[in-house]
Amino acid sequence: MEGSPIPVLTVPTAPYEDQRPAGGGGLRRPTGLFEGQRNYLPNFIQSVLSSIDLRDRQGCTMVVGSDGRYFSRTATEIVVQMAAANGIGRLIIGQNGILSTPAVSCIIRKIKAAGGIILTASHCPGGPGGEFGVKFNVANGGPAPDIVSEKIYQISKTIEEYAICPDLRIDLSRLGRQEFDLENKFKPFRVEIVDPVDIYLNLLRTIFDFSAIKGLLTGPSQLKIRVDAMHGVMGPYVRKVLCDELGAPANSAINCVPLEDFGGQHPDPNLTYATTLLEAMKGGEYGFGAAFDADGDRYMILGQNGFFVSPSDSLAIIAANLSCIPYFRQMGVRGFGRSMPTSTALDRVAKSMKVPVYETPAGWRFFSNLMDSGRCSLCGEESFGTGSDHLREKDGLWAVLVWLSIIAARKQSVEEIVRDHWAKYGRHYYCRFDYEGLEPKSTYYILRDLEALVTDKSFIGQQFAVGNHIYSVAKTDSFEYVDPVDGTVTKKQGLRIIFSDASRLIFRLSSSSGVRATIRLYAESYERDPSGHNQEPQAVLSPLIAIALKISQIHERTGRRGPTVIT
Repeated sequence: MEGSPIPVLTVPTAPYEDQRPAGGGGLRRPTGLFEGQRNYLPNFIQSVLSSIDLRDRQGCTMVVGSDGRYFSRTATEIVVQMAAANGIGRLIIGQNGILSTPAVSCIIRKIKAAGGIILTASHCPGGPGGEFGVKFNVANGGPAPDIVSEKIYQISKTIEEYAICPDLRIDLSRLGRQEFDLENKFKPFRVEIVDPVDIYLNLLRTIFDFSAIKGLLTGPSQLKIRVDAMHGVMGPYVRKVLCDELGAPANSAINCVPLEDFGGQHPDPNLTYATTLLEAMKGGEYGFGAAFDADGDRYMILGQNGFFVSPSDSLAIIAANLSCIPYFRQMGVRGFGRSMPTSTALDRVAKSMKVPVYETPAGWRFFSNLMDSGRCSLCGEESFGTGSDHLREKDGLWAVLVWLSIIAARKQSVEEIVRDHWAKYGRHYYCRFDYEGLEPKSTYYILRDLEALVTDKSFIGQQFAVGNHIYSVAKTDSFEYVDPVDGTVTKKQGLRIIFSDASRLIFRLSSSSGVRATIRLYAESYERDPSGHNQEPQAVLSPLIAIALKISQIHERTGRRGPTVIT
């Protein structure tokens, strides 16, 4: 702290109408909008900070991190300058601005911070032509609940000014404390630059048997692994945890240097985009493969020869093997949670373990409420996200360590573990199809007409014949969730068609980018007989897809020939 106090300025501004958080306190838009529209980012940051009660805000501690994408450094500087001007007392920031989403949640909970701001657009592409996002996590470490997101939006619609200290400069590369004197402040404003991995790694050490995992990854009979950080935030975590701490060879980890444009790739860990990992696994050299998204909360698991573990199966298999993890042996298992579109494979495990399973709308904020109330120990979504009550975020590296723990305990390959699970519980064939980049108004009318059709009483009992298959409609609805903790009702979360054989079709609107919309179509079919467990999912599900296309007319109404197949 040298020289004169840093001035605190109030800057006039005008509101934007499109700053409604998409859920969990997150605003995701094309990078050019944040970079080029006057005050676009400051408006939203001010709305977030103003949503925190003034008494809670003054002198509080907050956490700031990013996935390292283009515009993150500039945005981090703006966040710091505005936090100082708005009375925040201390910021904890990852070195070079880097912090994974799970690490932000971990630090918030560890130091009892008031919340955190994460600069990420999750699995979306980066770079000047990509997307950028701002996500607000609250004091429990989880995404902002809907009531907070709505408050942020209402503030954003009437904002007239924002506070900032434009002359405040920090060194993101230097670990340690930096203090600044501000005008009209009795106490200095403090920034602490921390190692992005250390606090999170210390938490992982309390959850897992690291010696058992290290024994699996080292020695003459070691499991050879291949882990792809996809040039996102997870590079430092993979190297420090899997390589340095657990002994995996350095060449086990690929694409571990965070890049602003993720190497020109789509940082989404699925079969469509993680092709580098998939090709490496198909060669048969590696027994275990994993990939992460840009901010580290999503993951994909592959076995030898590219054997794919669907996210829904992964969640169910983790649930069935929680006794392999010291944390759950000590804490016990109170219940499971899954998003409504996620396959019902988890439900069969829950039934066998005699624990409740909660079906929620998509969005981790719903799980946070369940975990805070002690109802839920493990939860997950079909979109490659799984986590437990150790945090209030989905956690990709945690899930990978769970899988390695299961392999170490069971002494089986990935494929053997999955096939044993199917033999015991049956196989849930499952696919998600995304119709992306649609005009929002047209998607509204498609889903409005479809809802009128399937929720009409006459639709129940209808039969659809496709080839040798006959499907009879047993139940339909527009999914509605009543939170068992606080009674909050969340409506219109997707259209469900459930057939008499427990097959399901689900249609859901996703508009996280706020500019274009996505219609997501989910299909699920259950096969109990082990002789039917070796089929291709899309072949099994093709009759259901034919029904979905017939009743929705989605190809005709969007002009699309087909969707992107995600799982």
